[in-house]
Amino acid sequence: MQFQLSINIKQPEKKINYRDKILLIGSCFTEHIGNSLQELKFSVLQNPNGILFDPSSVCRSLQSYIRNDKYNEEDLFQLNEVWNSWGHHSRFSHINKEESLNGINESQETAHKFLKETDWLIITLGSSFSYRLTETANKSSLQVNSGVANCHRAPAQWFNKYLLSIDETVSMLDTTYHQLKQFNPKLKIIFTISPVRHIRDGVVENNRSKARLIEAVHHMVGKFDGLYYFPAYELVIDVLRDYRFYDVDMVHPNYPATEFVMEKFRENFIDEESQQLMGEVRKIVIATKHKAFQPETNAHKNFLKTHGELTKLLQEKFPFLELTQELKYFLNDQTAE
Repeated sequence: MQFQLSINIKQPEKKINYRDKILLIGSCFTEHIGNSLQELKFSVLQNPNGILFDPSSVCRSLQSYIRNDKYNEEDLFQLNEVWNSWGHHSRFSHINKEESLNGINESQETAHKFLKETDWLIITLGSSFSYRLTETANKSSLQVNSGVANCHRAPAQWFNKYLLSIDETVSMLDTTYHQLKQFNPKLKIIFTISPVRHIRDGVVENNRSKARLIEAVHHMVGKFDGLYYFPAYELVIDVLRDYRFYDVDMVHPNYPATEFVMEKFRENFIDEESQQLMGEVRKIVIATKHKAFQPETNAHKNFLKTHGELTKLLQEKFPFLELTQELKYFLNDQTAE
């Protein structure tokens, strides 16, 4: 008997390879994909502005990386003794203004250089709702009605909530696409829609928001070559479609759900050679998480020696892999004998 709907996932002609550079940007679900790839030693840069949800924030950030924008003091605002940027997640916020600016500008520089060499850009959109500054806001250098990437727990009266239309989203994505291709002609883009429910918007409103994102993204994928859609949203909502695959908040997909989505991503978007290599890398990564109850035993010393040798062989055979941390773990532990 069949207990799940099947789903047809359109695969790219040329899939992701370990030698490729991958930049990921967007909602918190972006980081599920990014963390999984990063742990398996793909060359990854994720969310240089921190988590972003709406298309306008994503597009503004990508355009800022292309231009290599530099932020200054006028771009920050202070709230509850902390300096923040309307264009960045709160992980860039700091009680010291200079520390905040340094973190932002270092990330901008890194993103600019990485994007120039990126092979794959993965964009995960979470919501069509945009929050825009009102007259009462502490605006920094932004104008009234400017969209923000993060509200930083500012008073609700500082913002107007706005639902982007399909046409507005398509226009933003189209403009950004052309700028990206001019900056990096080899770039290929994978769009996903986050399966995380934005229930604070309301159930009906969340569905309207997701529907607009899906329509806009499919317009882009149908219009240009080198653009692809990975159905993370549909895999959770329509294939798994059960609350046992959600966390206790009934909003975020849980570990089995995200692993199921990543399994489908690997099958359809990563080439066969890299999938085989992933198995070898995974063994090394898992070994570094091994915690010995008796580290002085010969059994543990042999364990370290064996995996250290395997790691060195893998590094020599595939020099593009970054296994420095793993080698250090195995060799340092042996040195400490």
